[in-house]
Amino acid sequence: MVNLNFGDYVEIISDSDSFEGSLMSDSSKANIVLKLKNGYNVGIDKKKIKKMKLIKKRVEEKIKSSNVADKKDLPTILILHTGGTIASKVDYKTGGVIAKFSPSELIEMFPTLKKIANIESKLIGNILSEDMRFSHYNLIAEEIKKNHSSVDGIIVTHGTDTMHYTSAALSFMLEDLGIPILLVGSQKSSDRGSTDARMNIICAAQFIANSEFAEVGICMHSTTDDENCYILPGLKTKKLHSSRRDAFTVVNAKPFAKVDEYGKITYIRTVFDKKNKDKKIKVHKFEKNVKVGFIKSHPNMIPEEISNYSNFDGLIVEGTGLGHLPVNKIDDLTIKNDKIFTELKKLSKSIPIVMCSQTTFGRVNMNVYSTGRKIQEYLISGDDMTSETAFVKLAWLLSQKEKNICKKMTENLKGEFNPRISDEFL
Repeated sequence: MVNLNFGDYVEIISDSDSFEGSLMSDSSKANIVLKLKNGYNVGIDKKKIKKMKLIKKRVEEKIKSSNVADKKDLPTILILHTGGTIASKVDYKTGGVIAKFSPSELIEMFPTLKKIANIESKLIGNILSEDMRFSHYNLIAEEIKKNHSSVDGIIVTHGTDTMHYTSAALSFMLEDLGIPILLVGSQKSSDRGSTDARMNIICAAQFIANSEFAEVGICMHSTTDDENCYILPGLKTKKLHSSRRDAFTVVNAKPFAKVDEYGKITYIRTVFDKKNKDKKIKVHKFEKNVKVGFIKSHPNMIPEEISNYSNFDGLIVEGTGLGHLPVNKIDDLTIKNDKIFTELKKLSKSIPIVMCSQTTFGRVNMNVYSTGRKIQEYLISGDDMTSETAFVKLAWLLSQKEKNICKKMTENLKGEFNPRISDEFL
């Protein structure tokens, strides 16, 4: 370890193999950890090391700001930067990735953007998406409103873990939009050779520049290959994989289109809101302190799992199948099920409870089985909404001080329901 620092690129020869990589800070007294070229870490027992050789000292990257003159024949796209993996690089202090790039650095990394549109950028915050709160949705929406009249479209860079929550929130919050808002993320940090960030952000810019689309959507890889991206609906999309490039899937609907990095667009749906710069955007914000809970039906539930939400403003239940909970007392072993039903009835008198299905695809139908018919009086059907969209919708309606939550939750306000769902989506 003499004269070596974290982040240095080294070669290590052990008694069984040799490795090249960047020296990580989670090296210990017993092991040295390297970040290999493929992005994976390897731990090497110090007792087995025969030789360590410095190949290249760590060099701090300095990326110049991009100040390219605007071109009158190109549309203007604003990038609102919120953080996430798309704006991340390896942090050699922790061995993980951190939000690192400023908006100007992001543009410099993807110079192709300047050929597609005049790019403006603004930093909202470097925040990982798991840390998002309703107040952050308000900040993003306010920036969209502030810049709405001066740009042709907006890209929001965002962490992927909760990107579908944010797309749902913006879909409900923004009225009379008139321009496209595309959320873009990546599964691999932008400084890695395997990153999907470049493809995603360029495809988003191409779609904004070359289509009449004017809704909230998500732009992410359509497959694991760098062929094209899907434009996904903001209210019908869910993250279904922790690391694949094509992690996002449309639930009970279809993508709007496919788009590649050269601007070729293949429309899958042709009905969507069109661009109209004359629209006067309105923002309907979230109340930052509104409390909506999540609960998942499972075997061996206890009544307290329901009653614990008595101090909340609303509750989303992910039921099994068509929307079921364990509420039937069948024998001495199911006595608690009857108590669960009692707590459900009690809670429904004080807060709205929405039933979604944990099956992901399909829709809730509490008229089919006796269990559903037993509980449907106390629950609002989430129909074919994803539980994430239902969560956001309920919190948003509560924030608007909506008097008839039950009625509004069952109305198709922004395309969160698909009344024409059929087997082709299953």
